[in-house]
Amino acid sequence: MKAASITTSQSEIAATRNLPVALAASIVFIADYFGPARAVRPRDSSLPPRYNAAMATTLLDAVLPGLTLRHRGKVRDVFDLPNDGGEPRLLIVATDRLSAFDVVLPDPIPGKGEMLCQISNFWFGKTAHLLPNHLTGLDVAGVLPAGVDATLYAKRAVVTKKLKPVPVEAIARGYLIGSGWKDYQRTGRVSGIALRDGLRQAERLPQPIFTPSTKAAVGDHDENIDFDTMVMKVGADLAEQVRDATLRIYRYAAEHAAERGILLADTKFEFGTDDDGRLLVMDEMLTPDSSRYWPADEYAVGTSPPSYDKQFVRDYLEALDWNKTAPGPNLPKEVIDRTRAKYAEALQRLAGISVD
Repeated sequence: MKAASITTSQSEIAATRNLPVALAASIVFIADYFGPARAVRPRDSSLPPRYNAAMATTLLDAVLPGLTLRHRGKVRDVFDLPNDGGEPRLLIVATDRLSAFDVVLPDPIPGKGEMLCQISNFWFGKTAHLLPNHLTGLDVAGVLPAGVDATLYAKRAVVTKKLKPVPVEAIARGYLIGSGWKDYQRTGRVSGIALRDGLRQAERLPQPIFTPSTKAAVGDHDENIDFDTMVMKVGADLAEQVRDATLRIYRYAAEHAAERGILLADTKFEFGTDDDGRLLVMDEMLTPDSSRYWPADEYAVGTSPPSYDKQFVRDYLEALDWNKTAPGPNLPKEVIDRTRAKYAEALQRLAGISVD
């Protein structure tokens, strides 16, 4: 399946659907992701959001006329909002793009952006006593350009403070899996931290460890770095703040997840500082895209456990003859459906939010 092209149909959509061009330009989505890409009429805004995989629309790119696109990442589109003399703000939109091994795949996961946004917001609220976050609490509908259907963005976008990003990925690991497992097999260490001999894949570590990595551009690969390298990048004081906050939030979230029968194997945070130098957590938080969640009753050491996150996609891709560089391979229908179901189940079990 090929992603819909925004340049192909904006004027056609506007003409055939009797929509303003601005509205047509702001929506890129697919009604049936297994057939030809086509635009669909926006829902009646009086109806509740729908997440059924057969009915869900898919937002590939957020195009908001009049707002400046600041950054288009692997999953999120970030726009500058008018300052109006107040605090600088951003609009962050979670699309339904899916990335794996730092490559954006051609097939979206219907409704994924809405689920990611909701689970992030749950965790931002749940952990606010541990560290402040970037959310402003402002209504998304109030900052969208005229003519844009607010229902399309209500559950997948947030208005945030504009922070200075800390230029590293902050990763907490409680189990030996993924790139950490590969590094351990090769060197006996993970991000410079020596671990005892004889550990097996997916084994629980004696205590959570902080393993920073570089923050790669889209299409490039993040690389694990040791703490000393992070100190050289950001300074000792900020590095220690980030490490302490990462492990504090991880432990809290892991306990919450364990009470619901889920193991939080590892997770990645992004941090920023405000004009006063205060550290805040930003971007996404403890989502299935940034974390590995395992069902506790199916956990076993020595294998890659089944998961509630996109590790299912990673495992599928690992079995292919693909060099993990763009362009990524297409995903079969079964992988798309099962991945979406994993996101939905994680949201329900962790946050108590049902989407179907």
